[in-house]
Amino acid sequence: MTLLPEAVARTLFGNSPTLLEQTVAAIAAAVLVAAVPLTCAAIVIWAKRKVTAAFTDRIAPNRLGPGGTLIIVADAVRLLSKELIVPDEADRPAYDLGPVLVVFSAIVGFAVVPMGSIAGVTVQLADPEVGLAYVFAVASLATLGLTMCGYASANKYSLLGGLRAVAQNIAYEIPLIVTGLSVVIFAGTLRMGEIVAAQQATLFELGELSIPSWYAIVNPFAFALFLTANLAEVGRNPFDVPEAPTELVAGYQTEYSSVYFVLVYMGEFVHVFLGGAIVATVFLGGPAGPVLPGFVWFLAKIWAVFLFTQWARSALPRVRIDQLIEIGWKGLLVCSIANLLITAVIVGLLAA
Repeated sequence: MTLLPEAVARTLFGNSPTLLEQTVAAIAAAVLVAAVPLTCAAIVIWAKRKVTAAFTDRIAPNRLGPGGTLIIVADAVRLLSKELIVPDEADRPAYDLGPVLVVFSAIVGFAVVPMGSIAGVTVQLADPEVGLAYVFAVASLATLGLTMCGYASANKYSLLGGLRAVAQNIAYEIPLIVTGLSVVIFAGTLRMGEIVAAQQATLFELGELSIPSWYAIVNPFAFALFLTANLAEVGRNPFDVPEAPTELVAGYQTEYSSVYFVLVYMGEFVHVFLGGAIVATVFLGGPAGPVLPGFVWFLAKIWAVFLFTQWARSALPRVRIDQLIEIGWKGLLVCSIANLLITAVIVGLLAA
């Protein structure tokens, strides 16, 4: 298996690159990998409007460019051309760093996600032994960024939004990780590439149709738990209480404008796609799929998770903050621990 940095180094500098050349190649490969979620986040500007309009029987952008696609450019120009207004009493270092941390935490999570192969090269920066733990760890850094945004804005609604983000992260990060551990018990590894490889075997056959051993099929209960916790983790309806427009103006992003608002807004959608990438890797066989290249299947799966979040946004009402905490601690946590114990027992009996 040739990872992307190694392939880039060989292409640019031959078979024996120096340490400096390997560093340059790694940076170039990182830029290529980062372009995937950033491109998806840009397309979302148009796609979310189209999907929401279809769900709610409204008219989406249809004037700017083919099918309204140039709304992406129009929105970028509109937002970036606005004046950057900073509150007088803002804690400036934290105010500046918060939006950057939100985007950074989402993008670096893609470093260990296997996105499929192109011309024999695996689109993945690294495949460490603790890959799944790494991606959970860096994704949770977004909560720190949101808390910084809320605290530093010198606005009570922003502060409440930041505190809600912390409470939500604690309540749902634990069930998310515990549910992910049930997959680790099945696969016997935290390495992302090996988790994908463990799902390549045939579970059973229906005539000429082979059903793969994706963990979403092997353990649909864990898949449902993970999808629900992931909705809260990325702050989508019905768990979008940290920004809750009808309660907190815009929560942690109330005092942000211009390029800072763009960073927070973009970070939100990059996190949606990172959540989709984790779901696809852990439960849906990663880039595996018939006929089409693996990279295409990977994109299709993360966009399918995005469409699920948009359905939830249009179909489900927002829960109150007390309901959100109760669902997390009394519902998902209990169910995730029960799922982990049952999975461990089943795997132990099968191995005996």
